[in-house]
Amino acid sequence: MASRHLKTIIMKKVILLILTIISVSAYAGKKPLIEDYDKVVAAAKAEIEKSLQAPEGELFLFAQAKGISGTFSFDITIHEKGLVATVFVVSNEAGTIKSQNNLKDFVKAMKFNFKMPKGKDYKFNYVFNFNQ
Repeated sequence: MASRHLKTIIMKKVILLILTIISVSAYAGKKPLIEDYDKVVAAAKAEIEKSLQAPEGELFLFAQAKGISGTFSFDITIHEKGLVATVFVVSNEAGTIKSQNNLKDFVKAMKFNFKMPKGKDYKFNYVFNFNQ
């Protein structure tokens, strides 16, 4: 009888442990909410810069594969769940239109690892420099 009671206690503790692990994992996977404009822009620019880092950044690898060169200034608008809403070309120095459009498409498809308040858009300028 005592061993059955002990098994029940152990099973309850195992279930509690599993539920704790699941809830911690679910919380860890959530994107943080950022509301302040300057913090949103800083976080977005930091993610772009990380993506541009050699040798494994996604944007770095994309630019290498597409042969992108030049300097491009884009106005980028992001909203709600860290999704890019719009990308407008401000300037293109020493880059081809094809490179500009490839880069613009890549940026438009980006998803940032944070979210913002519903109904809010944040616009900022970023200069991409692919000159070697």
